[in-house]
Amino acid sequence: MGRKDNDWKKRDGVVYSTSSDFSYQYEGEDSVETLPPSQQRLKVLLDKKARAGKQVTLIDGFVGTEEDLKELGKLLKSKCGVGGTAKDGEILIQGDHRDKVLQVLTQAGYGAKKAGG
Repeated sequence: MGRKDNDWKKRDGVVYSTSSDFSYQYEGEDSVETLPPSQQRLKVLLDKKARAGKQVTLIDGFVGTEEDLKELGKLLKSKCGVGGTAKDGEILIQGDHRDKVLQVLTQAGYGAKKAGG
């Protein structure tokens, strides 16, 4: 997904340009390539901080684009049969599904391991 031309909050000080062919280049845009699953080193852990006591399975360490992260999150959510989110390099799956998530990731060829308690 590309950014909108009027995404003014991300422009870091650029307010207006008189050039008719000016296109602001967002910092870090398109610089991250998704590593193949065998090169990913994902950590699967249980987290309940700042979540009103509810547990979530957190998958951290993904290196790649937001689109690929969301695709992996969608796969994990469907395999576990629960909701969750995928953003900022992390995938959150509602509930404690560490074993199932680890199994799905290893079957898909990802380098994954349990972390934390």
